[in-house]
Order: sequence, then C-alpha cells, then structure tokens
Amino acid sequence: MVSSPHEAMHRIFQEYPGLFSRVSEVLGVSVPTPTSATVLPTDLTENSPVERRVDTLLRIETQDEGPFLLAVEAQGKKDPRKATSWPYYVSYLHNRYGGLPVLLLVVCQDHATAQWAARPLTIGLRQWPTLTLTPLVAGPHNMPVITNVAEARKDLALATLAAITHADNPDVGAILKTLSAALREAPEDIADPIVELTAQGLGDRPAAQQWRNLVAVDTSFYTSFMSEEIRDEGRDEGRAEGRAEGRAQGRADGLLLILEARGITLTDELRQKITTCTDPELLHRWLHRAATATTTEEVFAERH
Repeated sequence: MVSSPHEAMHRIFQEYPGLFSRVSEVLGVSVPTPTSATVLPTDLTENSPVERRVDTLLRIETQDEGPFLLAVEAQGKKDPRKATSWPYYVSYLHNRYGGLPVLLLVVCQDHATAQWAARPLTIGLRQWPTLTLTPLVAGPHNMPVITNVAEARKDLALATLAAITHADNPDVGAILKTLSAALREAPEDIADPIVELTAQGLGDRPAAQQWRNLVAVDTSFYTSFMSEEIRDEGRDEGRAEGRAEGRAQGRADGLLLILEARGITLTDELRQKITTCTDPELLHRWLHRAATATTTEEVFAERH
C-alpha cells in the first residue's frame, strides 16, 4: 500500500511545479530556466493487462531550450522492479509526447535508498548497452538542512521538501520548528498545503506529533482537519457538537484539495456528498483513501 510519505514526496511537485528549478540547483544540475509547468496525466498504461503509473508527471516550459517532461518518483525503499519500470516510463513518455526530453527525479527519505536509486540502470549486453538510465536523486544526502527561518521563508516549497526528505534526521525537530516559524505570517492559501504535505511526509514517525504541536502553536489561524483535531483536545464536552462540525468542514475541504491535486474529477453529486457530509469519521476514511486512490470509486466504495 502506498504510504503518506510516498504521496508527499511527489505530490509537492504538483502543488509547486516550479519547485524543480530550485531542487536542480541544490543537486548541482544545470537545466534550462523554467517559464511554466503543467501537471500531466500519470497513467502510462497501454492496451495490455499491465497497469503502469508514474507518481507525478510535469511538462516544464523553458526560456531557451523548449519544453521537457519531469517524471517524479517517490521511493521509500529499494525495489528491484524499478530496474524495468523506470526505463519503461522514460522511453514510453519520450515516444508518447513526440520525442520530448524526459528527466526522472527520484525522491527518497533515507541514504541507502537514495544511493541505490542513483545507480545507472542499463539495458542491453554488458559490452554494448542499448539504453542507460541515470536518475536524478533528491534525498537526505543532498537536500539542505534548513534551520534558518529567513532561509525557509525565502522558499517555503523547497523548505517543505527538505523537511520531508530529512524526516529521519536526528535534528528533524529543529528543521520542523524552523518551517513552522516561517509559516507564522504566511497567508492561509500558502500555509495550508505546506502544513498538510509536511504532516503527510512525516507519516507515522515520532516527528509527526511534534509537527502537530508546532502547528497548533505557530499557525493558530490554520483550520485544516489536522489542526482542528489538535485544537479540539481539552475542550469541554458542552462544545462537542461544534467541534464535530468544525472537523467535518475541515476534512471536507482537505478531501477536495487532495482529490483536485491527484487529478480525480468529481461529479456535482459527489462534490455535494462531500460538502454536506457531517460525519467527521466518514470524511476521515475518505481522506485516507484519497491519498492513494486513482478513481472516485476507490474513495467512496462502501466496505463491509
């Protein structure tokens, strides 16, 4: 099953398509200056029984060298199957999009996986390789450790990705404290997705609770389902109904945001189903499914 850190490591590029230009600078790779980026469909399935999906796919427009495709893969552990799937992704995309250059970026959260992902993948004979794929890898080995608030505030998207990739860093507490402080005066429409992506990227690590506590203190304006749960703790029972309504509203908003980011189209009926739902627990289940679902049926299916 796809984990929440997996989703955060690639979905951040959907939320902030321009982030790659800063990541490439950090990784020491010279790419043309982007002018715009478009999120493309991630389904690479052909008319065959095998389904293949890249995590995130962007079309990057540049000033001087024309467009290129950026395929982002979030990798939580070593997986020998990638030796065949990643070259397929790149060659398929190159063919499907009329010969556009394709760059594969792999985002990791541990050194061993990052080192493994960075190895060139070769198809062909030892003495005559037919195809060699060299992924670009971002992880704790090369992403910056940002503990300066001014630096984090200068580029919140990069600071968020850096925090996610350093989720297992012994100093993650200082990294998260810096990020939360940088969000104190940020508008809600900027802070909201960053808070959610960071929480998602931390998964079930101990640092996730620390992030929840920091959000409650540093971004008291935040009204997502996560912070609504935080603020609900310790309130008297007489306000239980109001708390439930607040959680339901926050979770409904969060669900719509996630579905939109994942490119899952909603009918008017389903959108109304979400916005009128008053059951926080049901909305919570839908939210968890939405993190990995590819269709509305997977999100709203009744399970017994």
